[in-house]
Amino acid sequence: MNKQYYQQINETLYEETLANGLKVFLLPKNDYHKIYGLFTTNYGSIDNEFVPLGQEDFVHVPDGIAHFLEHKMFEKEDGDVFQKFGQQGASANAFTSFTKTSYLFSTTDKLELNLGTLLDFVQAPYFTEATVEKEKGIIGQEIQMYDDDPNWRLFFGILGNLYPNHPLHIDIAGTVDSIAEITAEDLYTCYHTFYHPSNMTLFVVGNFEPEALMTFIRNNQDSKEFAPAKEIARHFPEEDGAVIKEGKIQMAVSRPKAVMGIKGLDQLPTDGRALLKYRNAANFFLQLLLGNTSQNYLQLYNEGLLDDSFGYEFNLDRGFHFLDVSSDTDHPEELLNRVTEIFENFATDGEMTEENLALLKKKMLGKYFQSLNSLEYIANQFSQNLFEGITLFDVPEVIQEITLADVLAVGKALLEKGATSRFYIYPND
Repeated sequence: MNKQYYQQINETLYEETLANGLKVFLLPKNDYHKIYGLFTTNYGSIDNEFVPLGQEDFVHVPDGIAHFLEHKMFEKEDGDVFQKFGQQGASANAFTSFTKTSYLFSTTDKLELNLGTLLDFVQAPYFTEATVEKEKGIIGQEIQMYDDDPNWRLFFGILGNLYPNHPLHIDIAGTVDSIAEITAEDLYTCYHTFYHPSNMTLFVVGNFEPEALMTFIRNNQDSKEFAPAKEIARHFPEEDGAVIKEGKIQMAVSRPKAVMGIKGLDQLPTDGRALLKYRNAANFFLQLLLGNTSQNYLQLYNEGLLDDSFGYEFNLDRGFHFLDVSSDTDHPEELLNRVTEIFENFATDGEMTEENLALLKKKMLGKYFQSLNSLEYIANQFSQNLFEGITLFDVPEVIQEITLADVLAVGKALLEKGATSRFYIYPND
């Protein structure tokens, strides 16, 4: 078992890759009573075309199947896993993103019992056609609920413009029509391909003795048999600069909503640390230009072009990166025109100074260190921020390394090589 000490946060991370390929990370924090366990597979909603384990040809599975599989994993022949965790004094949950599916529990007692339950239920699939059919109605209602959410529709509206051919534009839960096609056989195909230990990570944080807990995990995994590990072949459409320039819909909203997206097409670094640096530099780029203390934001606010709903984000994940800027506004086209002007003139913008960047870095680091007081934050962020060889705990050093030149270079790459689109939601009347 390897140990990595992070001096800035005074934490020691224990890491081991087991014989079956499972990557295990343990972070003991003995001043806390609570413990979180997170079991994550590198499999999400975009992974709908792949070569199944033991086969040679690509298959295409229905959209939304990763999320559907997450739901079905909790239902076993002998009952519901949620109830089992509850009887053991723990709470459980799960979530699916574009690229990952995670199962988690939290407890203050009976760690080995609950961790064993987590490992065992995720590694023992049980699907029947009857239970699959029952779940379709439940998830169908969930899909319809999101279809009525204007902010959700705005986000996937811009994704549909930016990635019209890529599965990224499809709702993580799929559509009512796509989930109607899912069979128990499809679920087993996806499960055996993507839920192999070599494609998964286990992270535990809280009050425990790491050597003893790692021994428990090793014994649990050694008692099970898995097929030999094999690299997963996934297929995605080739990305180019083609996007849908503009789209709009009408919904039951009181004010228009507007979003602008920029699809990143520049060549990303392959090194994990460089990727983390790129992502943080892109976040600084947006905060410097459009943060709520910037002159650009204050001017747009004072002119009545945006309100407190205004927001922006930069997404970088396996195989894609993009930024989006959105707001409720009475002047949707004018707002996006002004944001476009700000982006086009970013290199000479008065906000782009070493002094402003230094202040932002201090603010971001303060927020980061404060967040580490929450075990739930650490657990949820750790598996989502695993770049090759880099973890959540490398963030402070990477932030401190970023220069204004780095921020300007990332902005230049995104805006010169990227593809831009807009999407609007207007009131029904």
